[in-house]
Amino acid sequence: MFHLNGASMMHTARSLIAAVLAPILVLALAGCSDALETAPDSGPPNPLLYEIANADGAVEGWMIGTIHALPDGTQWRTPAIAAAVNEADVLVVEIAALDDQAGLAATFAALGHTPEMPPLEQRVTDDLKPALSTLLDNGGLDPNQFNATETWAAALTLAQIDADGDPANGVDRALIREFAGRPVHELEGAKAQLSIFDRLPESDQRDLLAAVVSGSEGSKTQADKLRRAWRMGDTAALEQASRTGILADPDLREALLVQRNRDWVAAIIPRLKAEPKPLIAVGAAHLVGPEGLASLLQAQGYRVQRLP
Repeated sequence: MFHLNGASMMHTARSLIAAVLAPILVLALAGCSDALETAPDSGPPNPLLYEIANADGAVEGWMIGTIHALPDGTQWRTPAIAAAVNEADVLVVEIAALDDQAGLAATFAALGHTPEMPPLEQRVTDDLKPALSTLLDNGGLDPNQFNATETWAAALTLAQIDADGDPANGVDRALIREFAGRPVHELEGAKAQLSIFDRLPESDQRDLLAAVVSGSEGSKTQADKLRRAWRMGDTAALEQASRTGILADPDLREALLVQRNRDWVAAIIPRLKAEPKPLIAVGAAHLVGPEGLASLLQAQGYRVQRLP
């Protein structure tokens, strides 16, 4: 099992969706205190929503950029989002079983456990050891509890300590609830998503851990900037975030973002060609930029138009 005490395991299980599953933008900001500049969170919400049409102009589906945890009371729905939800026949998300916390925690534990790992402090450079100690103290965690925890799993667990927002308010969950009675399919699933981290070379896993530790002090500020960029649909800021911090590393960016986008497009196109019209809901970082889903679908001949 994943060696955390009972209270910490409960916290981890509750929070998996927010920062363990699909943590791309949060990790992008880690260690980059000035990485994301975005406009104030003012005015009506305008999250990224795209209409997907074929070459003849017939609408075949929609895409919405999600965020996986939000504070209570965050307003994000728009008339265009409501219309897409009403018109879509099927919902496609990264992970469908978001309420199966026991299953998610078990998957995380199984993938993240390896006996006789080096002590956690030996997996960071000397300059990060004080910050690591502070982070562990803030979370009430004993470093010895990570002696059988793989480095990627330790990094994602530590990312929970200062995590902001509640996964119960995540856009994915809200949309799954709204599609009650209609099919909900997944692009990846929890095991496949966490396996991406599990397959990273140890050197990349340690880069991940270093990013979480070095960025812990400003994580709440960065999370707030990220939420504003997501809520206002600030494509420039979202793309910037997808190229900074840990995602500035070409190998990590390829594994955590770019290759997944290619795989998803290959899975999305048959769904668009089928009769039921899908609403595709994935993390906002996956939609933007030349390697994002919108551009990749355009390259395949689709007309992808952002809706107001």
